[in-house]
Amino acid sequence: MVKHCHLYDLPDIILSIIFSLVIDTRTRNAMSLVSLKWYLLERSTRTSLTLRGNIRDLIFLPTCFQAVTNLDLSFLSPWGHPLLDESFPNPTLLAQLFGKAFPSLVSFTAYARYPITLNHLAPQWPNLRHVKLIRWHQRLPTAPLGSDFLPLLEHCRSLSSLDLSHFYCWTEDLPPALKAYPNTAASLSNLSILTHSSTEGYKAHELLAITAACPNLCQFLATCIFDHRFIGSTRDETLLSLASNCPRLSLLHLVDITSFSNAWAVNPDDEGYTYHDAVVSHATLVDLCAGLPLLEDLVLDVCHNVKDTRPALKLLNSKCPRLKSLTLGQFHGVCRGIFSRPDVIPLCSGLESLSIKNVADLTDPCLIAISHGCPRLAQFEVTGSKMITETGIRNLASNLRRTLIDVKISCCKHLDAACTLRALDPIRGLIQRLHIDCVWESVQRLEQAQPSVLERVAMWKDTSSFNKECKNHSSLNLYHILSHGSGSGSSIDDIFPSRTWAKLQSLSLWISVGEMLTPLTLVGLEDCPVLEEIQIRIEGDCRQQIRPSMHAFGLSSLECYPRLSKMNLDCGGAVGYALTAPAGYPDLNMWERFYLSGIGSLKLTELNYWPPQDTELNKRTLSLPGAGLLAQCPTLRKLFIHGTAAEHLMMFLLKVPTLRDVQLREDYYPAPENYSSTEMRVRWCCRFEDALNRRQIPD
Repeated sequence: MVKHCHLYDLPDIILSIIFSLVIDTRTRNAMSLVSLKWYLLERSTRTSLTLRGNIRDLIFLPTCFQAVTNLDLSFLSPWGHPLLDESFPNPTLLAQLFGKAFPSLVSFTAYARYPITLNHLAPQWPNLRHVKLIRWHQRLPTAPLGSDFLPLLEHCRSLSSLDLSHFYCWTEDLPPALKAYPNTAASLSNLSILTHSSTEGYKAHELLAITAACPNLCQFLATCIFDHRFIGSTRDETLLSLASNCPRLSLLHLVDITSFSNAWAVNPDDEGYTYHDAVVSHATLVDLCAGLPLLEDLVLDVCHNVKDTRPALKLLNSKCPRLKSLTLGQFHGVCRGIFSRPDVIPLCSGLESLSIKNVADLTDPCLIAISHGCPRLAQFEVTGSKMITETGIRNLASNLRRTLIDVKISCCKHLDAACTLRALDPIRGLIQRLHIDCVWESVQRLEQAQPSVLERVAMWKDTSSFNKECKNHSSLNLYHILSHGSGSGSSIDDIFPSRTWAKLQSLSLWISVGEMLTPLTLVGLEDCPVLEEIQIRIEGDCRQQIRPSMHAFGLSSLECYPRLSKMNLDCGGAVGYALTAPAGYPDLNMWERFYLSGIGSLKLTELNYWPPQDTELNKRTLSLPGAGLLAQCPTLRKLFIHGTAAEHLMMFLLKVPTLRDVQLREDYYPAPENYSSTEMRVRWCCRFEDALNRRQIPD
């Protein structure tokens, strides 16, 4: 007789291994509720923890997570509030409590608004190896240079990774701190100063001081200045010295600070060349590659002309045989085309990721040559090209249809949304991540020819007779189909393909202020059965438009995606009037109503929302229409508003029955400092969280 084996009969060591393999936080929380034994096992095997409580409750810090090695304190509420400063009754005692609660810590993330945070916490974990610091508020002007980093470098001697990509500081802060503790600096193997929170890049002498202090770096990411008109710009000698200082680099990212600006802000009719050239010679590029033989990931986003780079870059494959990821910005002459011998990029046969930005002479034959020379490409990005067309992208996609799963096409003059989707048809069933610009030139041409065409297409696609009608037509003009109904001819899919994107999981969109989202489902993206996440970035000046052309942006059109549950709606690039608008012009309230209308019809569980902003007042605030529309999302569980809001508007969100996690994050520079404002008071934030936690959550 076979005895039934219950899960409880497994030895504890096997159960511990099973528990350690479960990563999802909600799943682990559910497992801990089964029994006391499972509760203890779950707590003893959890290695990563993100604290989301209020800073006033830190005295109740849990002490059952003794195995945690990765701790994130950057999401404590109120977000961005100083941690362990003078407002705490006994910060030293609280820091010691952190040390006892998490004794095994090796990776740490925190919002370090003031140096005092690390003064208290760094001594508690001398074995820290990975640290990420976050700060969007302005640096204390009276603090000494390097004071933000000195406690960390002093107490954590085995530090190997330091991420400052979201930490605002002065560029002259880091070099003296590294020089003060040379042993700790020498232990660093990964350093990121590719800052998104600053408008200043690191000067050449600062980059050289940093790399000289950290000779064992394997990964180095930095924002710099390639414009030779500025003092401290990155030139030939800077690149050569950098390679000499850190010969073990396997990842090098050097990005000009202007790379983060709106790419569509440039003149679309220019030839793709900038007014000034970067001081980067061919010989320097050759020596740079020769000095870094272990390089696997290279980013050189110069944002200023580097012309005739073919002689230098054709040696890239021989000098860096391990290269798998390459990003080149404003490098001209990277490929001759399919009609010549393979050179430059097509010689890099081991590439798996390629990004080409603002290359003026990139043509369709170049894309074909790249697809033949780089057969392993899984990720491809092209930005700011003036010459490539639908034919070139289609040929590239066809040649890489077995490997290409991640594509980004942006700011290309001859590739609007419809052309891009048609060009990607060969990999339609395999692509998993996609970015396109919502430029509706093809749709607008049809609309100008027959103004009612879009409404009739949308209505027809909603009827059951649409597919049947399409099957019966093969060559008839679109307008004849719409005007006369049945007859011999082609379906509308010949112009706007309607096919299944079977594996598309993540979709990223850029759209200009005032444009509609509705045409997205008409140009061939209406059938995405596994699409889970969509990111929408809206940019432009609302002040130049009298009012939105329609009453709603078109979020309700996304209902056709059955598994859509996560959305990033970034209106932070939409600039308007926050307070008093001139006569005849709408303020940001109307624009926020325009963009959020229809969001309640989507079954979202997680939403990141950036309100539109007034740059002159540095104001990004949730308005009354915005709060009311967000409160209509019936399935929302997580809501992160990247801006400020008033207490009475936040109380609207309590109407969402499933809402569990809400936070205001001022993660933009400069983050507002005035906490006496009614939109940022700490006490009302606590009152809102108390009201949120008192409710009964269905799950």
